[in-house]
Amino acid sequence: MSNTASVRSSARERLLSAANELFYREGVHTVGIDRVIERAGVAKASLYNTYGSKDGLVRAYLESRHERVRARLERHLAAAASPRDRLLAVFDSLAESVASPDYHGCAFISASAESPAGSAADRAARDYRAWLRTTLTGLAADAGVPDPAELARRLHLLYDGVSLAARLDGDRTAAHTARAAAEALLDAALAAPEAS
Repeated sequence: MSNTASVRSSARERLLSAANELFYREGVHTVGIDRVIERAGVAKASLYNTYGSKDGLVRAYLESRHERVRARLERHLAAAASPRDRLLAVFDSLAESVASPDYHGCAFISASAESPAGSAADRAARDYRAWLRTTLTGLAADAGVPDPAELARRLHLLYDGVSLAARLDGDRTAAHTARAAAEALLDAALAAPEAS
């Protein structure tokens, strides 16, 4: 039993690793499932037994990307000294990501752009974006912002802009510029009088 589980786990890991490499670099719909299977070195049946379909593999790929972003962000948040620093650490985390030589843009934007509404990729992208917005809102509230949801919306726009500038313009310093803008937005939000 444990040997079978080990083989399944190994096939699962190899498929996910191949999907991460190929889907991220070339696109979820550009890359055919046969290339993923070939790169993973597994039988076609392994894909269907493990993920059910290509859509299942795409969803798992995006969930693994989400987990990477979450883990990187948690590391930056843990190093931050204050609630203000924690909010700005979101952009430090993003700066680390876009500085990577293998950065090819936001996996969620790319996958969503290639996929129809309601697809596995679209749902995974929406889940990721909802998580990010909720995280930003919580961090803004912790920093004492009177309207944390509004600041989170603005910061989310900055965050998206960094991904696009890094990918399309090759601007690997965009997150540093966005961090400065986020700091200005945070200061303005903190200085704004609370609505009565």
